[in-house]
Amino acid sequence: MSFHRHALFAGVLALATGLLGFAPEAHSQPAAPKEIRIGFQKSAVNLVILKQQGALEKRFPDSKVSWIEFPAGPQLLEALAVGSLEIGLTGDSPPVFAQAAGKDLRYVGAEPPKPQSSAILVKPDSPLRTLADLKGRKVAFQKGSSAHYLVVRALAQAGLQWSDITPIYLPPSDARAAFERGSVDAWAIWDPYYAATELDIQPRVLSNGVGLSGNNSFYLASTAFTQNHPQAVQVLLDELTQADATCSRTARSPRSSSPTSAA
Repeated sequence: MSFHRHALFAGVLALATGLLGFAPEAHSQPAAPKEIRIGFQKSAVNLVILKQQGALEKRFPDSKVSWIEFPAGPQLLEALAVGSLEIGLTGDSPPVFAQAAGKDLRYVGAEPPKPQSSAILVKPDSPLRTLADLKGRKVAFQKGSSAHYLVVRALAQAGLQWSDITPIYLPPSDARAAFERGSVDAWAIWDPYYAATELDIQPRVLSNGVGLSGNNSFYLASTAFTQNHPQAVQVLLDELTQADATCSRTARSPRSSSPTSAA
């Protein structure tokens, strides 16, 4: 499948500066972080590019750079909140749930909305044809994720209540297995899991995020990291912008203007 990436939105560095409250001084040379632990998902294309290129290892030769993969945003933010990460990428919904639970997180950057990169799927032979048909059905999704929010919005659009469905909270890999077995009637999911499922079993799409969820992605960091190493955050954002430019030069499928989304 081919895609054409949007660039990181134009104000990402200005956003970071405003949210972090710093403006790096040209002549300041603070000590590099001893360790930079980065949380990523399969959907975090720009971070994956940096990992493959060893870009941060080159920019921070005196720091230990670690890459930790997570199945979805809620698990990543939990690790960030307890001090097991310095920075990571998630979809728009997990930070809301995390902050509602009192987690100490800082927004440092953003990617453009990509509503077409998440969807509510049913199997090709499913009798479900509209969102209203979800009434009385089992719907799988990762709790606290962008897919969770997509389901909430889809039910509202269809005039249904949360109590009209049976939510089945599963991480992406387990949800796909349940979907293929027929243990659930529908599955709300994001790219690249969505794209992979399209290729493998050609599900039908009840709805994508258009008109329901912008499906933005955000970079979040620990407060301590943003306060102690603001220049390191700036370098990371610079590298992400370059990675995004690399990605945008690769032509991919017309289905989405962006290849993947975080949850």
